[in-house]
Amino acid sequence: AILASSTLLEDRRDAVRALKALSKKYHMEVGTQAMDHLINILQTDRSDSEILGYALDTLYNIICNDEEEEQGIQAAWLIYLPMGELMDLLADSREVIRNDGLLLLQQLTKGNAAIQKIVAFENAFERLLDIITEEGSSDGGIVVEDCLLLLLNLLKNNSSNQNFFKEGSYIQRMKPWFEVGDDNSGWSAQKVTNLHLMLQLVRVMVSPVNSPGATASCQKSMYQCGLLQQLCTILMATGVPADILTETINTVSEVIRGSQVNQDYFASVNAPSNPPRLPAIVVLLMSMVNERQPFVLRCAVLYCFQCFLYKNQKGQGEIVATLLPSTIDANSISAGQLLCGGLFSADSLSNWCAAVALAHALQDNLTQKEQLLRVQLATSLGKPPVSLLQQCTNILSQGSKVQTRVGLLMLLCTWISNCPIAVTHFLHNQENVPFLTAQISENLGEDERLVQGLCALLLGICIYYNDNSLENYTKEKLKQLIEKRIGKENFVEKLGFITKHELYSRAAQKPQPVFPSPEQMLFDHEFTKLVKELEGVITKAVHKSSEEEKKEEEVKKTLEQHDNIVTQYKELIREQDAQIQELKEQVASLSSQNDQLQATITQQLSQIQQHKDQYNILKLKLGKENQSQSNSQGDSSQVNGLQTEELTQLREEVEELRKQHTLLQTQLSDKDALINTLVSTSLCKYVCACICMCVLAGTVNSNKRRKNKGKEEMKSLSESRADLQQQLASATSTVAILQTEKAKLQTEVQESKKEQDDLLMLLADQDQKIHSLKQKLKGLGETVEDEDDLDARDQTDDDDEEEEDEDED
Repeated sequence: AILASSTLLEDRRDAVRALKALSKKYHMEVGTQAMDHLINILQTDRSDSEILGYALDTLYNIICNDEEEEQGIQAAWLIYLPMGELMDLLADSREVIRNDGLLLLQQLTKGNAAIQKIVAFENAFERLLDIITEEGSSDGGIVVEDCLLLLLNLLKNNSSNQNFFKEGSYIQRMKPWFEVGDDNSGWSAQKVTNLHLMLQLVRVMVSPVNSPGATASCQKSMYQCGLLQQLCTILMATGVPADILTETINTVSEVIRGSQVNQDYFASVNAPSNPPRLPAIVVLLMSMVNERQPFVLRCAVLYCFQCFLYKNQKGQGEIVATLLPSTIDANSISAGQLLCGGLFSADSLSNWCAAVALAHALQDNLTQKEQLLRVQLATSLGKPPVSLLQQCTNILSQGSKVQTRVGLLMLLCTWISNCPIAVTHFLHNQENVPFLTAQISENLGEDERLVQGLCALLLGICIYYNDNSLENYTKEKLKQLIEKRIGKENFVEKLGFITKHELYSRAAQKPQPVFPSPEQMLFDHEFTKLVKELEGVITKAVHKSSEEEKKEEEVKKTLEQHDNIVTQYKELIREQDAQIQELKEQVASLSSQNDQLQATITQQLSQIQQHKDQYNILKLKLGKENQSQSNSQGDSSQVNGLQTEELTQLREEVEELRKQHTLLQTQLSDKDALINTLVSTSLCKYVCACICMCVLAGTVNSNKRRKNKGKEEMKSLSESRADLQQQLASATSTVAILQTEKAKLQTEVQESKKEQDDLLMLLADQDQKIHSLKQKLKGLGETVEDEDDLDARDQTDDDDEEEEDEDED
């Protein structure tokens, strides 16, 4: 009541101080009754830093309590306070007020997506990044930490704010945070904390849980602005604290995961040592297989290696190539040598990490699975080398630690899955199948259950991906062996031990290998996907009878043949579509030419009409001349002169029309030939398409009961056929139209030719009449000049003019 009614600042200040004290214990009551008044203080008493600080502390106490209550008070902020009022506190020149505003915003934005969006669109990113820069970035104090925590609240699990952050080009402003010098010793605890939070911010933007498109876009921006390069510099720097180095490795891992450009850049990074300049990947793998390195660091390196190979077939090939005999360099250390060394070392954790890393080099890559079969290992002096595949099974049979065997079994399952050649190599060793059946059939303790399950999975893969190339280990004989030695139900039960293990679900949640202790490092994230994919199909494969197996093989082959036929006809239809498109373009070109020809003919018709009009005028004049033959000589000469000039012009125009007529006839002939070609081609292609469709329809009808999976493709093919027929009909219609237009043009040309002939006849009659008139004039004693005489006189006049010019010169 005092806070509401008091007019003096001192009284209001005392009241808010009292509310601050009460809010620690009675936060709900204070929040319910005093929220309006506290908000009013923020708006009206901003000039007094003391009362403003009390009000902010009170609001902080109100919302900084139980999580359930926190959601309702957070909701109250959306009602009571325009967020812009609170955002203005970040720009307050008084550091105390600004810092209290930061703390309040931290509490408000925890887990509330609505408030997070409002704060972000109130220009929070710009203001917070400015504060971080002003305070010294990673070298700054607690205020930088508060800003980073608020940024994490705004961005984590909020795709809208992440997109706003990227589109606002704020990723580029993160690069200066990670600039380190040559001497990185003696970092303060606050600097370590700040850098740790900064690295977490980068990871939030490229987290594997984000949408693939958003992650790829951020990864691209981080490479283009040089942020990835800056992180790799920290990775290879000396004196960096271990926890920062570990988090940097994890950050680089997610920046390159699934991004081919970023992965290629990471592959090119070298350690600064000189000589030799070892690749960064090799330096990191040295740490992973070194048992003296911290456990979290080794996990981070494994994660980095996995991310480097994720969807990176080029990188997978480069890793496997370092193991092949033709590429091994005895004078240098390679990734393949380190992985083999870790795979067969005395440290079980190194065994597991190397096995999982090598499995990722084979993930979804049939070529590299087959290439790895070529790897030979020298076990001891005087003994022949053995294959890497055989050495793995040898170590399994020696009864090593559970962690080692689990790692090797995961490697073998990944290696031979979906690779019949690798299955054949594995089964070719006569000791492998008896070892697996013995492991599965025994009643072992709780610790061995996972190994039994993995052995069942490996044997099931040998059945499912078996190409029956080995007579003693065909699919049917392996199933008979399971039924005789193990029992189908017992086999399926042992196979289920994998997914029922307590650590399986934890590894399936996210790609990063995070384990509380080395002993719990058993499952790999990508391997859990493989188990989920294969468990059901292996169970079905074991229970199938030989007759069902044969029927399924027949159906599979039939479907493959059908798929091949469909593919062939799809290619044929694509080619025909391209040809039809080309024909359409030709038809369009012909239509354009036709329009031009019509325009030319129209112009010529207009000229002919003009000639007709001139002829009629001349005819009228000649008629008048015949009626007045007794007129004066001057008048007759004038008329004759006019007639002669007009006749000459008419002759020239008629000759031009003849030439144009000949050209039109030639063009029409070419057009006729092209139209006939188009018609024949279109009909031919239509017939071919119909024949193809008939053959395809017959194939589909004969296999209809066995080809349910191909119905959708046949439906699509039918639609493509209908479209093709429609396009051919349209093309045929267009050709018919062009033929009609051609006939019309030919008729018009014939009419024009006829009119030209009539005109020529009229001109001939006119010449005859003019000649007759001249003869009559000569008979009367008048001097009449012929056209040749006129030309000669003109030439004489021209010569006289030239002589006069020379005399003047």
